[in-house]
Amino acid sequence: MSRRLPPLNSLRVFEAAARHLSFTRAAEELFVTQAAVSHQIKALEEFLGLKLFRRRNRSLLLTEEGQSYFLDIKEIFSSLSEATDKVLERSAKGALTISLPPSFAIQWLVPRLSDFNNQEPDIDVRIKAVDMDEGSLTEDVDVAIYYGRGNWPGLRVELLYQEQLLPLCSPQVLLNEKPLATIDDLRFHTLLHDTSRKDWKQFVKHYELAGMNVNQGPIFSHSTMVLQAAAHGQGIALGNNVLAQPELDAGRLVAPFEEVLVSKNAFYLVCNEKQADTGRIATFREWILSKARSEQEIVDDE
Repeated sequence: MSRRLPPLNSLRVFEAAARHLSFTRAAEELFVTQAAVSHQIKALEEFLGLKLFRRRNRSLLLTEEGQSYFLDIKEIFSSLSEATDKVLERSAKGALTISLPPSFAIQWLVPRLSDFNNQEPDIDVRIKAVDMDEGSLTEDVDVAIYYGRGNWPGLRVELLYQEQLLPLCSPQVLLNEKPLATIDDLRFHTLLHDTSRKDWKQFVKHYELAGMNVNQGPIFSHSTMVLQAAAHGQGIALGNNVLAQPELDAGRLVAPFEEVLVSKNAFYLVCNEKQADTGRIATFREWILSKARSEQEIVDDE
């Protein structure tokens, strides 16, 4: 047997209008026009076959049937509100699975996770390091960090860090016999490559460097390997400014030049659009975006 239910949107409007005893205030609460409220009330009265309100001396009053109906559904709306609050509270806690490139996890997120854990002890973070993304979130992933141009339709995409590439080397390299006073001196050194040689090729083309053989030098499959090789004096890396910051802060790497290459790629925070503003996903989004923004402001002020 099917349930006989009134138009639920009309019921919601009636609850607000009866609570305020005002179509105007109900319209303001629900962000609709007063005419829309009147229309919904009329639809509900036609469904029930009785009058719910009457006007007297410019005031709005409930009929006897309307008053009885309001008292019954008021409890229902209160229960719905409490149930919703409980669901949102539970969704704000529990496990949060984050998918991201291994290099970003190691160099940036993991060192900062203690701050998030201290603020949100009820959320258990699970890190899922992946080399490549498919442009869509799997069911076991709540939020992800993608590297690319930001073109992932159907997802909430928010910029974390724009990539800047800069030559980096061990401080010991500066003490060697081979010169490294200007970027033209890069031709005397071994170049270290991340995945492919395209970044160094773009750098050389951008600065119109002559005598550079970018088709030589070792290639590593991860950015962290490139940085470690450079820190051990094996050559010059063209490092990502964000991923290289821990090595720069520790003095294991130095940036001998001011020249940088602003990449078309960036790190983005992504999640499903419908989940972006609720529960633990919203909590993590707010934290990581604030963290990235505050750190970028410090860099800009230096």
